[in-house]
Amino acid sequence: MANRGGSEAGPAKAHVTTAPPRSSRPSDTGPLPLAVLGALGVVYGDIGTSPLYAFRACFTTFGLKATPDNVLGVLSLMFWSFTILVSIKYVILLLRADLKGEGGILALMTLATQGPKKRGSSFVIAITLGLLGGGLLFGDGILTPAVSVLSAIEGLQVASPRMKKLIVPISIVILAALFTVQRRGTTKIGQAYGPLMLLWFVCISALGGYWIVRHPAIMEALDPRHALQFLRSGGASSFRAMGGVFLVLTGAEALYADMGHFGRRPIRIGWFAFVLPALVINYFGQGALVLETGSDATHPFFDMAPTWALYPLIGLATVATIIASQAVISGVFSLTYQAQQLGFLPHLTTRHYAADRPGQVYVPFVNWALFLATSFLAISFRSSAALAGAYGVAVSGTMVLTSLLAFVYLRRTRGWNVAQTTLVIVGFLSLELLFLGANLTRFIEGGWIPIFVGLIVFMAMTTWYRGRALLTQRRRASLIDAEALKREVAEQQPYRPRGTAVFVSKDPTGIPQTLIDNLKRNDVLHERVILVTVVIEEVPRVPSSERSTVTDLPLNITRVVGHYGYVQTPNIPALLNEVGQAGHDIDLAEATYFIARETLVVTPAKGMRVWQKRFFEFLNRSERDPTQRFQLPTKRVVELGDQVTL
Repeated sequence: MANRGGSEAGPAKAHVTTAPPRSSRPSDTGPLPLAVLGALGVVYGDIGTSPLYAFRACFTTFGLKATPDNVLGVLSLMFWSFTILVSIKYVILLLRADLKGEGGILALMTLATQGPKKRGSSFVIAITLGLLGGGLLFGDGILTPAVSVLSAIEGLQVASPRMKKLIVPISIVILAALFTVQRRGTTKIGQAYGPLMLLWFVCISALGGYWIVRHPAIMEALDPRHALQFLRSGGASSFRAMGGVFLVLTGAEALYADMGHFGRRPIRIGWFAFVLPALVINYFGQGALVLETGSDATHPFFDMAPTWALYPLIGLATVATIIASQAVISGVFSLTYQAQQLGFLPHLTTRHYAADRPGQVYVPFVNWALFLATSFLAISFRSSAALAGAYGVAVSGTMVLTSLLAFVYLRRTRGWNVAQTTLVIVGFLSLELLFLGANLTRFIEGGWIPIFVGLIVFMAMTTWYRGRALLTQRRRASLIDAEALKREVAEQQPYRPRGTAVFVSKDPTGIPQTLIDNLKRNDVLHERVILVTVVIEEVPRVPSSERSTVTDLPLNITRVVGHYGYVQTPNIPALLNEVGQAGHDIDLAEATYFIARETLVVTPAKGMRVWQKRFFEFLNRSERDPTQRFQLPTKRVVELGDQVTL
């Protein structure tokens, strides 16, 4: 532990500073086969269940005729989209862009802002792209469970058209169960879901393989010329159908966001060994079915199964779609927690489930907000086909923003030259912009939903970030230093009772206002005073050896600054115990913890628009109590009111 003693005042004063803490990247945890199995259960559920709706969406939702040329063209586009956007972009390239083991668009944003320049246009662009992409991922988190579960339960109307009216009620029950089990954590969920998803991939491979054997000519779709011919000759209908083709990629962004749950290597092995082969075989099998039987591609996935296997397949598909939703839900939890720790969202109640993998979190408020929004969409749209356009907008928009952010990251942080970076990123964007444009053709039919949700979340994150910066500026304007406090105490001669007073401060400089207020109002300054500030660094984890910086001040006051990564949970009593064990005079047996209960006063003063200040005030009221956030003993906490003018 980097405990360093010193003094900020007095004849032999020595101001103590430390370099920003570093963090070592954790290795993938657990035996590799189990980690791969867990990744199948959590990471690949979303993209793994896309065969239920993606192929048929091209011919139903987006109105394409199921001709041989169109079938081969769609399958060719699907295969090369997997190759370029999932295998190359995400699995090979972006999984290398990890922030000490953590992935996701906010981790990429942080990496993109770590170049030699900490400000400037590229810095602002990286922040904006990251927050916009984060907002769209919230929209994806609302849509994915609704689309996935509805697409599976719709298999009932294939077995019996009379069961159509039960699709939505059954879906709501399943969604309620799905969101209820989230509190158990992704480790336990992954252990349970992994074998089921492995069974799913084996089954869909078997279904597709059977029809490929019956119609082997379908393998011609591996030739990229079919994709190019489809795009050149199909006109507007081919362009619209790109929205359906894109649905095969849903879950790729969650794949990157969930890297912190299982690590890079298990995710890569899972993709190339199990997921990619199973998806390609099943999609080509659906195409073979359509060409062999002349089907209109209304329900090609379920039509592949023999009659006796239909109900078991529906049951397995339902389980798989429940698992599919897990990938994006756990990704939203990770995104929320990262945003909180980086200062872009207020701190909400968060639970951790794995000491060796701190990225595994559960955020109750977000969980139930997602459930309510998802249930509303399922009831309102009533089918996966109706939601397909909205779903595509959310994911394709996030993909485009991720590619743009990757450009900034490769240039600023990795030092790639312009030509090299442009060649790589333009290759991704050329496909992604086509997909986004195709999905935007259904903007009115629901495509506006993820954009609206994304903008609301973006506005919340930017408002919270700017509001906190303004609040910090206002606080610092009223701070006094240790010398001023020493003069104040010499003049006032306050009563100094025995025991330790711990003042939790949001600023690692100066004397906190809570201490000044206690001194002035109560004429009291404890015999032993500790000022504690928690600083969240722009790394996922800070090792315990670099946890704290300790500085001795006059009047028997000690300042302790605790450094934590943005996936770690601060614990002030544990922090102070470690400092005491390292040789500093800290006794917490009779300690009293003082925290500020801030009341914000909104004024027209410069800094933010009045409506933004009102919004920030609303967000500030929803922030988690510092007692819970810092794990303070509730019976020994004293709250002091503090009024801050915005």
